[in-house]
Amino acid sequence: MAFELAVDQLEVKLLHPDARPPLRGREGDAGYDLSCVESFVLRPGERRMVPTGVAIALPPGVAGLVTPRSGLAHRYGISCVNSPGLIDPNYRGELRVILVNHGEETYRAHAGDRIAQLVLVPYWAPELRVVDELPESERGEHGFGSSGR
Repeated sequence: MAFELAVDQLEVKLLHPDARPPLRGREGDAGYDLSCVESFVLRPGERRMVPTGVAIALPPGVAGLVTPRSGLAHRYGISCVNSPGLIDPNYRGELRVILVNHGEETYRAHAGDRIAQLVLVPYWAPELRVVDELPESERGEHGFGSSGR
C-alpha cells in the first residue's frame, strides 16, 4: 500500500493577543514548541489545563501529538497527563495542554513560556473488519515481559 502525503505548510490561527505560533527551536527539530498565554502555578501532584492561544488546521491524514518537553520533565518533573495528547485533523479549537507536576517543588510558569511540544505524524485509518480468528504469528498472545529481561 502506498501512502503519500505532501504538505509544506500548516495553517495557524492566533486566538489571543499574547499567543505565539508553534516554533521549532532548530532547523531539523521534529517538535514545535507550544507556549502558554498566561502565567500559572503547578504544585506537586497538581494538574492543570493550560491554554496556548493557538488553533491549527491539520491536513487530512495528519494527526498532532502533544508531548512533554524533556527539559521541564528532567528539571521540574513537569509532564503531560495524557501523553501524547492527540489532536485530530478535524479539530479547530484552541490547543490546550494538560500538565502535571510529578516533582517535589512548586513550578511557576510565565506567559510565553514553552510548556510542551507538538509533533505532526501521518496516520492510517483503515476500514475495520470483525473476524472470528486472527492470523497466527510467532509471538501469538504472549506479552507483558514475555521476551525476557
